[in-house]
Amino acid sequence: MPSISPSQPSASARARRFSRRSQQPRSTRRAGGQPGDEGAGAVPAGPGDGARLAHVAVNLAREYLMAAKVIRPGALILAKMVGTARKAASDLTSQLVGHLLTAEVRADLERMLLVDAGLGMTRLEWLVSPARDASATSVKTAIDKLGWLRAIDSHQMDVSVLPNERRRFLAQVARRSTNQGLERRKERKFPILLAFVAQAAVDQLDEVVALFDQAVSARESRAKSKTDEALVERAKKGEARQLVMEMILPVLADPSIADDEVGGMLRERIGMQRLREITSDAWKPLPRDHGRLSELESSYTYLRQFTPNVLAAIDFQGGPGTAELMEAVAVLKEMNRLGGRKVPAGAPSGFMPAKYADYLAKARRPGEDTAYRHYWELCVILCLRDGLRSGDVFVPGSRRYADPATYLYTPEQWAPRRGEYCRLVGKPPNAAEALEQGKEELHAALQELETTLAGAAPDDTGMVRLDEDEHLVVPPLSAEDVPAEAKALRDELAAMLPFAPIASLLIELDARTHFLDCFTHAGGRKLTTSVETKRNILAVLIAMSTNLGLPHVGGLRGVLRRAGLDHGVVRAGGDAARGQHGHRRPPLRPGAGQSVRRWHHELIGWPAVPRPRQDPDRPDHGHSQRSGALHVHPCLRSVVDVRHEDHRADGAGGALRPGRLPRQRNRPPDRRARDRQSRSHTHQLCVVRSGRQGVDPRLRDLTRVTLVRDDTPTEIAKRYPHAGPLLGARWNEDLIADCWPDLQRMAGSLKYGQATASLIVGKWSAASRQNTLAAALKEWGMLRRTVHLAKYLSDPAFRRKISRQLNKGESLHALRRDLHYAQQGTITRPHLEQQTEQAWCLTLLTNSVVAWTTEYYSRAVLELRS
Repeated sequence: MPSISPSQPSASARARRFSRRSQQPRSTRRAGGQPGDEGAGAVPAGPGDGARLAHVAVNLAREYLMAAKVIRPGALILAKMVGTARKAASDLTSQLVGHLLTAEVRADLERMLLVDAGLGMTRLEWLVSPARDASATSVKTAIDKLGWLRAIDSHQMDVSVLPNERRRFLAQVARRSTNQGLERRKERKFPILLAFVAQAAVDQLDEVVALFDQAVSARESRAKSKTDEALVERAKKGEARQLVMEMILPVLADPSIADDEVGGMLRERIGMQRLREITSDAWKPLPRDHGRLSELESSYTYLRQFTPNVLAAIDFQGGPGTAELMEAVAVLKEMNRLGGRKVPAGAPSGFMPAKYADYLAKARRPGEDTAYRHYWELCVILCLRDGLRSGDVFVPGSRRYADPATYLYTPEQWAPRRGEYCRLVGKPPNAAEALEQGKEELHAALQELETTLAGAAPDDTGMVRLDEDEHLVVPPLSAEDVPAEAKALRDELAAMLPFAPIASLLIELDARTHFLDCFTHAGGRKLTTSVETKRNILAVLIAMSTNLGLPHVGGLRGVLRRAGLDHGVVRAGGDAARGQHGHRRPPLRPGAGQSVRRWHHELIGWPAVPRPRQDPDRPDHGHSQRSGALHVHPCLRSVVDVRHEDHRADGAGGALRPGRLPRQRNRPPDRRARDRQSRSHTHQLCVVRSGRQGVDPRLRDLTRVTLVRDDTPTEIAKRYPHAGPLLGARWNEDLIADCWPDLQRMAGSLKYGQATASLIVGKWSAASRQNTLAAALKEWGMLRRTVHLAKYLSDPAFRRKISRQLNKGESLHALRRDLHYAQQGTITRPHLEQQTEQAWCLTLLTNSVVAWTTEYYSRAVLELRS
């Protein structure tokens, strides 16, 4: 490599000179330099000039890389570096878990690699092989694996000294490696096997419980299918009986036919042969579950193959409201251990669903001990399965079936915070006092609603009222009368704002707040925030938030360079202000920004950016911002200075029919609808109980809201003649009283940030069978919703306040949509991580626009006042 003397140009200078020279016409090129150079040695371009130029370009590029100290290590060096890193990681792992690798543990781990005569394979291969189906054999095999892991105390091995990712990696190496591969690792195999057995203990526990759930559910589904087939056959036979009844009833209802002539007339009309055929088949009434438990009883012998083993191997624990169920599980365990055939006289049965009560009542007759044992045990197994799904029953040491209460404060952690929380939210710690306080709020709100309904005439279209059919009518709110002076002032303030492109806005905001200095490199270190780095960050930020995409980053960097980032200049209002000082800003005057509109349209004129197709049916059709203008959106006037026009955001206008409000028992068994209602009630409580003020939720679809009462319908109707019929469900006070300490602990965990509302709603409302604590949460939420709705209907000012909050949020969403304008606002990134990054960029840009507009609105107000 020839050396470069100080008198010679640098490699980068020579490369730039070559790039300029390569763009010259062939007829004007000279080997010695620029066009017109007549230096010595100038040679006209010839046929071999291209090859010589390519050779020169390669040499120049090589010199430039060496001057910049850009080094690409070879394959051998990379392999050595990787090997060194792996060895260091292995040594550190062995050092961290060395105290666990005793001689006994090493011997147990060595035996995992030996072929077991009974299994025909090694223990490692046996543990790695998953269950193929949810049969009784698979459940018992999983229990055997769990027993072997517990025999070597793998569930007590604490490998938390290793990071989670390292533990998972080592366990995955053990699963994928062969015996010979592990043997060749010698001492390094022990940390790998140790991490595997520690993780396998938890995974195997979850697998046993999951297989138990699936095996029981499979038999229940089979019983349901057979029951449905039997119901179809019963319906076919019932059709013939219905036809006969249509012939009998008119005769019985005719008073002109004498009683002594009825029998003969019916036999003559129907025919004796037909009557004998219909009465030959016994028609028994169906139980409440349509015979599903009776059909499941035929699988009792199959379930007994594995349920005793599961009960003996798994330590099931119960949460709130499961005392009787856990007592029944303990009784069943003892019966299995002693080989008892008869259920003890004091065995609990109050935990069973009401649809199974008839089976146990009939089986209690003398001589039916076997049938009673079968039905009682089946109910215990089914309720235990449902408890595992809902979270009422949990398994210590499990990851999938852990106690949901572990996400909250423990009772010991909650005890010193309880008094402070009760004082903060104004709720008594005693359940009786809290229930009494809730009743007082309920009756006060209902009395206001009763007064409103009683004072409204049926023809008064502007009031919440009951019409002639006693249907509750909620009219939309009328728009507030905004004085003309206020409108003129608002328009004047808007006209005083400068016209600032997004690039200039971000540059100015960074000059004042230095928010770009908060960015951290992906490698985990802070970088020097040079002009080039800031330009790149802003380019990516705009490209991601506006949905343009990274292919347009190059054009954005050119735009940012023209915007004055190199010199710290903010272009807005036609003037230049030094952003690093922050004391000069774009001026406030009517018509400001006219001189930069042409430059602004150049800013947004990036190539290959499709203009979004406008839909005339959309409410925002006609907005110039949808065509790509990235200036401050006018809807920020609603974000900063809330508009008072009502867009019927209260969702009212429907009719609530007394006596036809939706009740849980009258609605079809739609699990998704039930889950939505449960989550809605739970979220209502999470908002109220956590002590959040100033947030008044709007109720959607008033015809589906269930209102509660604390007394019988007759007493409520006497007390509230107009509002009483709207209350369709009875409030379960006993459930709330039993779970009140846990409800307070949950609300306190929300208030102090130990848990989030989304986590609580997801964990406690995930199963079809509702958790006991979630049911209590729902009951209290229904009370709060009833109080809120009564106040909402009786107080127009309260409704208008909620509408303003909703309009403010919708204005912010409109701003986000207009910023995220490219590709018609469609999110095209496939991965969740990429979508999250794009959402954060949009949030940052939205907050920047809001902060900038708020600042200039404040300046405009101060200038007007002065």
